[in-house]
Amino acid sequence: MTSPDVPHPEALRAAALRPSLPSPLQEVEDERFAQHGVRLLLKRDDLIHPDLVGNKWRKLAPNLRAAAGRTLLTFGGAYSNHLRATAAAGRLLGTDTIGVVRGQELADRPLNPSLARCAADGMRLHFVDRSTYRRTSEPETLAGILRATGAQDAYVVPEGGSNSLAVHGCRALGEELRGRADVIAVACGTGGTLAGLAAGLAPGQRALGIPVLKGDFLTADTAALQRRAFGARRGDWSLDTRFHFGGYARTPAELEAFADDFGARHGLPVERLYVAKLLYGLVALAEQGAFTRGTTLAAVITGTPFA
Repeated sequence: MTSPDVPHPEALRAAALRPSLPSPLQEVEDERFAQHGVRLLLKRDDLIHPDLVGNKWRKLAPNLRAAAGRTLLTFGGAYSNHLRATAAAGRLLGTDTIGVVRGQELADRPLNPSLARCAADGMRLHFVDRSTYRRTSEPETLAGILRATGAQDAYVVPEGGSNSLAVHGCRALGEELRGRADVIAVACGTGGTLAGLAAGLAPGQRALGIPVLKGDFLTADTAALQRRAFGARRGDWSLDTRFHFGGYARTPAELEAFADDFGARHGLPVERLYVAKLLYGLVALAEQGAFTRGTTLAAVITGTPFA
């Protein structure tokens, strides 16, 4: 029995995951937008939680509640922010986590800093070949992975954390921005954040997704997530696929220079894999006249640089 003056362990764990919500909405002065009559706001989801930043909190929190203490098994590549967030949540909650990592060849190499952080937070890493990874949504393949990891009773979260629960969690992001901006833009990996964001906005607001991966698959994936979560497509949203810089985790010198410059202008450490591509795309779109004069544009800052 715990002393009346000592918090119960469950209360301590809940406090460790307590988010700072709603996240701040900050206006910044940037002549690259102002000269086109566009007002720029930053939705600082990076300030929600020190370990589960941005959309990772919004997507993981409802899944953590549904898992109810069971082992969490999820998927990602070698630089997955989602894997790191899941591992951190497991550490904070005292819950076992398993990360299924794309690329069997990585099993015999030293862990990169991202995977090393996952392991340090207690995540058990299970590497699979790329062909198997592409089939992890198939029941037979998933069952084989659960057997191989000895986690048949695990709570399974898909790659990027994007499922119906996550989409409902991200709907709150749109609700926090109702009436605050005309266009709300977010970087996209699997489409879950965009699906929820768009559903939470008010009529007359538009959501814009900037994919960080190559390919035109995300429109269909985002629509499918909305159908599973809400029964139909919701909100006014679209994607612009021109700013992936060659694919996920590709950060060429031009993007690095842009991120450094934006950070220096506004005192904001710019995360490279998602946020830098989002902000670069928005500057380019403003210069192309994609936003009408008088538009208030909000950019969702979903993460912080990995150290």
